[in-house]
Amino acid sequence: MAVQDIPEMGEHLDIEASETDRAAVAQFAGLRSLPSLTAHFDLARQGAGVRVSGRVTARVGQNCVVTLEPIESDVEEVVDLVFVPGDAPGAVKPEVDKPVEQDEEAIEPLVGGVVDLGKVATEFLLLGIDPYPRKAGAKFVPPKTGDSGAHPFAALEALKKPSGSGKRDG
Repeated sequence: MAVQDIPEMGEHLDIEASETDRAAVAQFAGLRSLPSLTAHFDLARQGAGVRVSGRVTARVGQNCVVTLEPIESDVEEVVDLVFVPGDAPGAVKPEVDKPVEQDEEAIEPLVGGVVDLGKVATEFLLLGIDPYPRKAGAKFVPPKTGDSGAHPFAALEALKKPSGSGKRDG
């Protein structure tokens, strides 16, 4: 959305991703499925920039990392960003290596006077996805081996030279 199109008193937008968009995001994110993806944004102009706040919610389908069974979970992420043109007079450019403090605003570059709300929703969805989803109650049990204590490096251990005086028989 173009900053110039945002009314002076702000604007509220509710966005729901289409089936085609959800399929593309699911493929990009490595999800089994993405049954729903919605975003609720409040936009407020701040000089030449804009503040975007709201919430991204989704239902994601993944596979359990333990059982590999399909599972679904909910994602809910709070959005609070300030977009500022990089060339605006007095614009503060955030330091790349500096961590954002809890009370500090997250500042994003405003490119061409436009905020891509679909991109914002996708980025916050990706931040909220559990990278290691686990089915409730699933526990990893290591496979039992039939060996009586033999380990994978036993053959290498047998090749190890006995330590002694360092002299070779000869």
